[in-house]
Amino acid sequence: MTKLLEDVFSELSKLPEKEQNDFAQLIIEELNWDNSFSNSREALLSLAKEAETEYKTGKTKPFEEL
Repeated sequence: MTKLLEDVFSELSKLPEKEQNDFAQLIIEELNWDNSFSNSREALLSLAKEAETEYKTGKTKPFEEL
């Protein structure tokens, strides 16, 4: 574990249990998001290409028109 992470956990350990749990949940959610995002690269690339094709063929509208 890095020194910085040790320092963070040391500071977090001084907080009330509820706040510690809130921070822990945020960390878990962030880790899950990173994993989900990194595992969905191909799907995101496919969606981006689809969106680009729709834009180039005039099938999209500006947000102001929605």
